[in-house]
Amino acid sequence: MEGNKNPLICDPVTGVCEIPGMQSAPEGPILHDQEKPLTITYFTDPICSSCWGIEPQLRKLKLEYGRFIKFYYHMGGLLPDWSYNSGGISKPSDVAHHWDEVSLHYNMPILGDVWLEDPLPSSYPPSIAFKAAQLQDEYKAIAFLRISREMLFLQKKNITRWEHLSDAAAAAGLDPAQLKKDYEQTAEALFQDDLAMARSMGVRGFPSIFISDKDKHTEFVYGVKPYEVYTKAIRRLLADAQPAPYDKSWDALFGVYPTLTTREFAELSEVSLDAAATTLGELKTAGRLGCFSTRNGDLWQKLG
Repeated sequence: MEGNKNPLICDPVTGVCEIPGMQSAPEGPILHDQEKPLTITYFTDPICSSCWGIEPQLRKLKLEYGRFIKFYYHMGGLLPDWSYNSGGISKPSDVAHHWDEVSLHYNMPILGDVWLEDPLPSSYPPSIAFKAAQLQDEYKAIAFLRISREMLFLQKKNITRWEHLSDAAAAAGLDPAQLKKDYEQTAEALFQDDLAMARSMGVRGFPSIFISDKDKHTEFVYGVKPYEVYTKAIRRLLADAQPAPYDKSWDALFGVYPTLTTREFAELSEVSLDAAATTLGELKTAGRLGCFSTRNGDLWQKLG
């Protein structure tokens, strides 16, 4: 892709948000967890629309193959600033319509309005905040990332603003005051370590997923792909890996994941989008679920 390509103009066909000027050469060190036979090293960015598009697959992967895999989340630095210009894509407002199109392609709710109403100058602040969150708790940091993305993609909130990051931290069960302290003192260096690691492994865009075994054999999955692409990669490394059965009832799924889009519910329930929408609507009518509705889709949450 062109060196001056704006990284926020992601390609729905390949499912990739690409960094300008980076060449693909997946290599370098893969972290490994001694207690599980496989690791997933995941390079992402808080404002990557394709990374939002991959959430249904990742969430199902954790349910079915989580006992085999340790997940490592790393920030890749999608948008340092707005020093890009390609085909008229040179300012935040140029991205707004594109995000609406990406939303329809992935069947995941994304509103481009934030780029018109309160545009983000960079993806670095929320990336550094994620590294600060990891210092408190790895799992809560992933929840923090999810909440931040919901704020950005659905609620049109500029997540470079500290008030939104603080609210996301509190909602994820983190200490906002400690997050701010770590953000200001130590998280920047950790973020730079992630960027260096991404460069060493040839990461040129997001999502980039490296699946590896203890012998350092690696499968690389680039961009948003159907669920079966990830499971086949896993079985190439661990032939006897079989998906674990899990409870697909609505209350069990919302017990694991506090919020689900219609697309995610369909993926995890293994039903069609139409069937998922019908079930979720009935649960809303019955007072069991709440719904945050947007013109590009809904986010559901269990009530009570």
